[in-house]
Amino acid sequence: MGGAELRAFLTHLAVQDHVATSTQNQALNAVVFLYRDVLKQDLGVRVDAVRAKRLRYLPTVLTKPEAIALPHAISAQQHSATYKPLEANHRLV
Repeated sequence: MGGAELRAFLTHLAVQDHVATSTQNQALNAVVFLYRDVLKQDLGVRVDAVRAKRLRYLPTVLTKPEAIALPHAISAQQHSATYKPLEANHRLV
């Protein structure tokens, strides 16, 4: 695999497959490992592929008043389905 093929492969991952930045980095690092440690060869190219874009997002969270109001806003059946799995996996300290 030459530089052009590696560049095309990594660009394909970013553009067509829309992979995460870490996935594209792992693919590049796997090829570098293959050449350096397994084949004992210098890759001999600088890879200038299109890089995957790191997504920036803020997690959606509830405010304290919203979290307090939530159990009162749902029906008993919904409450059971929502909170039983949480109670089974998390102990209250």
